[in-house]
Amino acid sequence: MLGRNRDADTTTTTDERARFDDVEDTQVVSRDEAAGVDEEQARRDRFGGINWGAGFFGWLVAIAVSLLLAGIIGAVTAGTEAEEQLIPDATTTELGLAAVLTVGVILAIGYYAGGYVAGRMSRYDGMRQGLAVWLVGVVLTALAVAAGTFFGDRYNVLASVELPSVPMSTDTMTTAGLVMAGLVLLVTLVTAMFGGAVGRHYHARVDKAGW
Repeated sequence: MLGRNRDADTTTTTDERARFDDVEDTQVVSRDEAAGVDEEQARRDRFGGINWGAGFFGWLVAIAVSLLLAGIIGAVTAGTEAEEQLIPDATTTELGLAAVLTVGVILAIGYYAGGYVAGRMSRYDGMRQGLAVWLVGVVLTALAVAAGTFFGDRYNVLASVELPSVPMSTDTMTTAGLVMAGLVLLVTLVTAMFGGAVGRHYHARVDKAGW
């Protein structure tokens, strides 16, 4: 009887030690996970936010892609310019809308590429890097317009950019100009931020793999 009690006490002690070891291991794992979270947050606090260098180079990519696409489309449609004089006004308006849509698509693709590059260059906050690309584009475009206004056409850099022409009357362009500009700004903003998020996804996959 005494031997059985000793065996029972030994079994109980062994079970208690096993439970204690499991609890201790769980606490160690929890501390390690907490330390990993703290380190990741510290890196995000230090290197997160807008990276203006990535935004600038992303904007350069956006402009390069836009000009490349504009050159390709311009070469394809160059043969139709002589025929526009024979097109009725209604059809000319339709062509003008098509040209506006073409310019919008070109800029959307360009800014998506620029946002992607900026997001890929930065480890954190991909959408903010896309926003940086867009802001750099807005600021530099405003400076280029101001330079052309105050210093003459010789400094008007935008005048040398060949985008598809918009065959609309002056009155139509005046009334629709603000709407078109607003839509272009909105589309380029959304596509740049989306491209930044996609570019950042590469780093998320690497982090998930644990490399």
